[in-house]
Amino acid sequence: MSKVILVGVDFSDCSINALEHAITIARRAKTGIAMVWINHLDYSKEIFSIEPKNLENEVSRRFEELTKKYKFQIKESNIKYYIRKGKVYKEVCKLAKDLEAFMVVIGTHGSSGFEEFWIGSNANRIVSACDIPAITIRGGIDIGSDLKKIVLPLDSTRLTRQKMPLTGLLAKYFLSEVHILGLFSTTSDDIRYRIRNYVAQAEEYMEENNIRYKSSFVEADNITEETINYANKIEANLICIMTEQEISAANLLLGPYASQMVNHSPIPVLSIKPSKY
Repeated sequence: MSKVILVGVDFSDCSINALEHAITIARRAKTGIAMVWINHLDYSKEIFSIEPKNLENEVSRRFEELTKKYKFQIKESNIKYYIRKGKVYKEVCKLAKDLEAFMVVIGTHGSSGFEEFWIGSNANRIVSACDIPAITIRGGIDIGSDLKKIVLPLDSTRLTRQKMPLTGLLAKYFLSEVHILGLFSTTSDDIRYRIRNYVAQAEEYMEENNIRYKSSFVEADNITEETINYANKIEANLICIMTEQEISAANLLLGPYASQMVNHSPIPVLSIKPSKY
């Protein structure tokens, strides 16, 4: 397994919250932390009211402050920072690939239209474009970073089961309880049977790996809403989904379920890109 978690940082409260979650995971997973700030084309609205020529010096100073603040939670030698220039999502994904990162952790302001900082407006693009798993965390959400309860929603797509290994790995790190959630969005007997079968496979996987779990089924007109409602009800700390990517002429787009989840979930979301066949 790779030895670093990459965190997008724009120094907003939202991205610092994401950094703290990443550090919690890094301590359990025994990985390092890499922070990255992207000098993109439009930083006029951001928190820096300084001359452009001094911008990167200011960023370095702030990164040094963060390193000093968190070095007691994770070894100082395990916190590094990088400054890149270009399109935010492209540079984050490129660095993640270069570092062979274990995962990316980013903050998001959701779909509120608040895009003062680059993290909020680029979360979906980063999740969609990166080949490695990404955790997105909404700003302003006060939620424990200890992953005590993880929701594993399963639908009728065969790709849905690819979430199990990483979900199980995180559950082992945190001694979490995994809540397997079968989502019935149709009355078709064949599809409902398939979902029940996927849930049974997930139960078998958890038992084989000595992971505590509970299973539930819900009728879901809107699988995003039902998943979030269930996660809120049990006070979950993480929801694990597949990105279910689609290709368009403009760019790679998240599937509607994944995009809605990243934008609207008050609970951190782990998005996993399907493996290529």
